[in-house]
Amino acid sequence: MTERIVELARQFGRYGYRRITALLKNQGWSVNHKKVERIWRQEGLKVPQKQPKRGRLWLNDGSCVRLRAEHPKHVWSYDFVMDTTADGDRFACSM
Repeated sequence: MTERIVELARQFGRYGYRRITALLKNQGWSVNHKKVERIWRQEGLKVPQKQPKRGRLWLNDGSCVRLRAEHPKHVWSYDFVMDTTADGDRFACSM
């Protein structure tokens, strides 16, 4: 069932767990929304925010499957802190 939920989430990117539950019921699965929601959260699925009509910055594949790190130190991130001093000079620091 988990594989089918992930497959439907990939196929229908803007559908949430409630609509996926309805699709599963139409296909003959005997499920309720609580079980689908539990699996939905365990798999890290989420419905992406709606994109603005102009100036789309995101992918338009509508995917809702989050990419996860495959091994230690696979995903890196930088934190930039920027501020100004009392005399107006900029101060930037990366961590």
